[in-house]
Amino acid sequence: MTADGDTRRVRAGRRTVEVRRVDKVLFPGDGGAKEYTKGDLVDYYRSVAPFMLPHLRGRPLMLERHPDGVDGPAFMQKNTPEHYPDWITRVEVAKEDGTVCHTVCDDTATLVHLADQACLTLHRWLSRAGSLDRPDRLVFDLDPADDDFGQVREAAGLLGELLDTLKLPSAPMTTGSRGLHIVVPLTGQHDFDEVRAFARDVADVLADAHPDRLTTAARKKDRGERLYLDVQRNAYAQTAVAPYTVRARPGAPVATPLTWDDLDDPSLDARRWSIADALEQARTDPWAGVMGRGRALGPARRRLDALRG
Repeated sequence: MTADGDTRRVRAGRRTVEVRRVDKVLFPGDGGAKEYTKGDLVDYYRSVAPFMLPHLRGRPLMLERHPDGVDGPAFMQKNTPEHYPDWITRVEVAKEDGTVCHTVCDDTATLVHLADQACLTLHRWLSRAGSLDRPDRLVFDLDPADDDFGQVREAAGLLGELLDTLKLPSAPMTTGSRGLHIVVPLTGQHDFDEVRAFARDVADVLADAHPDRLTTAARKKDRGERLYLDVQRNAYAQTAVAPYTVRARPGAPVATPLTWDDLDDPSLDARRWSIADALEQARTDPWAGVMGRGRALGPARRRLDALRG
């Protein structure tokens, strides 16, 4: 890693990536939060790359960019700009009026380049190039009515028990915002409509069993104080925040994979880890052996239908 004024050349695998304005503050130290610069963001993504890339490779991305930091204007980038290096992987995806050329992050150099572009948060597809209409991940988004993370932990426990009954492997992840994602690995043989319908039925069974605490109501005014079991990310061209991605919030919190035992910690919250310490959690390999155990939904569907009577 070499520096020249406000530019740094960062070695990333077989490539060297030029990072400009490394001292630019992206996360101001307001309200007691720690200040972080673009250089800090680059260092984090470069360090966490070995743990993050397995969750990114082959997947189209939607990139959340904050050129002037979290206090400035932001935009979501789907189409890959022409000036991006030609060694960055792209995948062309059909849409109603043409195509979108999504960025795919297959290596550390791409991750560093995206950090240079002030891409704070990487939102990934639940399917991969080559099988874009067949997801290999299913995501339940546990969205609390307020910042009550105890409500989230309780809902996660109930959902985890149900998924165990259905004999589906699953793993929790803090979102770095307010809630948790519960991720289920799939074989990739079902289309999005099948996967979303299954997820919706699971959520309905759980909400029906705990109507005072959980809801599947999409409109906020219909939820009251109940936690929302959101399955809408399980659709073609929808995305979910990637594991180990940074969120655009004070203190640079990180969406962080957990073990189920981690949820027993009463001090846990959705912003527990940041770019200062998420790497330590990553090194414990909290999802060890889970994401490689993808399941087809046929047997789980039969068990779910039996529960529904």
